[in-house]
Amino acid sequence: MPTGTIRYWAAAKAAAGTAEEPYAAPTLADALAAARERHAGQPEFTRVLARCSFLVDGDPVGTRAHTTVQLAEGGTVEVLPPFAGG
Repeated sequence: MPTGTIRYWAAAKAAAGTAEEPYAAPTLADALAAARERHAGQPEFTRVLARCSFLVDGDPVGTRAHTTVQLAEGGTVEVLPPFAGG
C-alpha cells in the first residue's frame, strides 16, 4: 500500500489541527476517508474538506472521481480550501 504525505493549507490546516500527516492508501478516496476517520472529533474538518480542491503530486484532481485517483509511494496530496482575495 502506498504511503506519503497529506498537506493541509489555510482553513483545512486549522480544521485538521495540523499542517500535514501521513497517508497509507491506494487512492485519494481511501486517504481522505482515513483522514475523516482520524479527525472524527473535529466536525469542522469534514465540512471544510467537502469544499476543498486537491493536488496529487502537483497535478490537479479537478472533477475526477477520487476513487480513480491513484496515490504513489512517497507522494503528496495537497488539500486546498477555497481562497479569497486577489
